[in-house]
Amino acid sequence: MDTTNILFICGGTFNGLEKIIERRIGRKIIGFDQEPIASEREMGALLAQVEPVDLLKFGMIPEFIGRFPVVGTLSPLSREDLINILVTPKNALTKQYMKFFELENVKLTFQKEALEAIAEAALRLGTGARGLRSTLEDIMLEIMYDIPSQKEVGECVITRECVTEGVQPALLLKGETRAQRKIA
Repeated sequence: MDTTNILFICGGTFNGLEKIIERRIGRKIIGFDQEPIASEREMGALLAQVEPVDLLKFGMIPEFIGRFPVVGTLSPLSREDLINILVTPKNALTKQYMKFFELENVKLTFQKEALEAIAEAALRLGTGARGLRSTLEDIMLEIMYDIPSQKEVGECVITRECVTEGVQPALLLKGETRAQRKIA
């Protein structure tokens, strides 16, 4: 196959590549005096130093590496990045769930602390933005099936405890205020 006019894009997490780069640049990674990677930013800076020889040691074949004239790296997502992904895009996950609830005439509200907890849970999973969907689905699955049968519910509030402790969301009846239920 003639690959002259084919653009190769390779993406992934490449776990362990950072250790290969550390060895090449002379950073101490074994023994009692090793220097652990302190932060996600430091990890991103380290991965930005990747060279074709690192990919070769990682296990890629030379013929494949030769097809990558440009190698670029992405920094890991921060908690703030994940929160933005949850709320900012036109089709953000939280907006999708809000629309589902709107179809049942129920207002869905995510407290700021809940969004932070969802982002933290996704960080612990180590799957980047994909972890946001699975975390949200765990929280929302049961309530999404219960809401249609509860015609008296006017608002559903997702709190930090819903994420961290598995507590059911606070359900406010139509006409009921958050102050009456002592919900921030």
